[in-house]
Amino acid sequence: MKILFSEKIEEFAIEHPDAQEALERWSGIISKATWKHHADLKRDFPSADYVGNNRYVFNIRGNNYRTVVMIVFFAGTAAIRFVGTHHEYDKIKDIKNI
Repeated sequence: MKILFSEKIEEFAIEHPDAQEALERWSGIISKATWKHHADLKRDFPSADYVGNNRYVFNIRGNNYRTVVMIVFFAGTAAIRFVGTHHEYDKIKDIKNI
């Protein structure tokens, strides 16, 4: 998968250095993935949640942090829409359209 808006990860890791290693592992798996459908993604990330409108929520570093990513399987893209703390994630009103 091609990761779009990866600068969001880099910016977040500057503010939260304890998340950097976990985010690097996460993005490494995604960048090597050749997912064609939901089941492929779930094989690599069983705890990822589909929330609608092509958005998936990934738990990072023991669920301390979360990413919301728009996955477009046929295009092979993973567009990062949000990277934040669990608390920041809980404040999002419309996760499907972030």
